[in-house]
Amino acid sequence: MLYGEKEIREAKLEAWDNPYPDREYRIEINFPEFTCLCPRSGYPDFATIKINYIPDKKIVELKSLKLYLNSYRDIHISHEAVTNKIYDDLKQLLCPRFIEVIGDFNPRGNVKTVIRVSSE
Repeated sequence: MLYGEKEIREAKLEAWDNPYPDREYRIEINFPEFTCLCPRSGYPDFATIKINYIPDKKIVELKSLKLYLNSYRDIHISHEAVTNKIYDDLKQLLCPRFIEVIGDFNPRGNVKTVIRVSSE
């Protein structure tokens, strides 16, 4: 197993202390090379995952987020399920003031899907 594959297999989201918990500011993260597998056909699905949040006491450590998102590349999961799972995992880890996760999936079979989950 190559070192990158090992890192992805052992991926675990990490939270760090927010350096400015008294200030309200927005963090926007784009992950343009997200992949997972269609649960019906097994074909790969490609997406941009967008994460927008207003932190409270914790922020997400970015390398752990990258590895966590890469861990979906061999998982058979629907667009709706993966977007909601990412949202749930980040919301539980960070307890942010606000969070939104958008799964902007590339067209496949002439169908384009955008899944948006937010705490509003």
